[in-house]
Amino acid sequence: MTGIDLSQKLTDFTQQLVNGVAAGTFYALIALGYTMVYGVLRFINFAHGDVFMVGAFAGYWLTPLLMPHFAGHLAPFGICLVLFLSMAICALLGIVIEKLAYRPLRTQPKLTVLITAIGVSLLLEYGGQFAFGSDPKPFPPLFEDSTLEVHGIFIQYSQIIVVGVTAALLVALSFIVKRTRLGLAMRALSNNATAASLVGVNLDTVISFTFGLGSALAGAAGILYSIYNPSIAPLMGIQPGLKAFVAAVLGGIGNIPGAAVGGLIIGIVETFVGGSSFSSYRDAIAFAILIVILLFRPAGLFGRAVTEKV
Repeated sequence: MTGIDLSQKLTDFTQQLVNGVAAGTFYALIALGYTMVYGVLRFINFAHGDVFMVGAFAGYWLTPLLMPHFAGHLAPFGICLVLFLSMAICALLGIVIEKLAYRPLRTQPKLTVLITAIGVSLLLEYGGQFAFGSDPKPFPPLFEDSTLEVHGIFIQYSQIIVVGVTAALLVALSFIVKRTRLGLAMRALSNNATAASLVGVNLDTVISFTFGLGSALAGAAGILYSIYNPSIAPLMGIQPGLKAFVAAVLGGIGNIPGAAVGGLIIGIVETFVGGSSFSSYRDAIAFAILIVILLFRPAGLFGRAVTEKV
């Protein structure tokens, strides 16, 4: 192999890695919602992927309303406002879902709650079709995208923004969980709900906050996904939601850093498979990873196996 061939292969590898990291950020943000809810309630909110869809449509309607007022140098403020309002809408939706659908079933068997989560997911999907129509819609551009070339590697500005915003949100989430009273209450509830209640933690408030925070991150993922893949539809949350669930399991369900790493791994692996001769299996690779993880390390990469007494 010549030096030129090796250099080209390294460039191609780096290009795929860049694309994979950008794709993995969406899965990471959605996976965080799965893992946070599981951490405090020990069940999977399968409606979470559809909250991601609602975030995309919130941005779809907010962008033409707000961006004309933020022309020129004010455009970044307009983008931040669209992102913040979409996150707020999704946070409110998450709190409403928890209060109306899950809170009355908190003492019921987990299977009952799981079936309810599937029902909420279908309600959001077909409610979205009723409200927005079933046809895919082009997401209005928030900014003019262009490409930056660095040593033969092409990086889109949208990729830089997606990765940068995701990193900022992960830092903010880490601060909330580790440095605030609500974050402390979340960790206490995750560790032992009964003990947390006995020392004065309001379980309803903490659980609602957890749902709202996770849903806000899903809403941010919806906006970032729409910037990177500007075509949205009411059923757009199904595949990303399932793959983000796999990412959460891969990282260790209930482990926040693990969910982020799992999302990045899924995005990178998918991108490399998509650029190979096995590209037709790209959507299946996440579920193949899920099977392997469940067979050989059910607790995930960062999770710890817990023995339950019966």
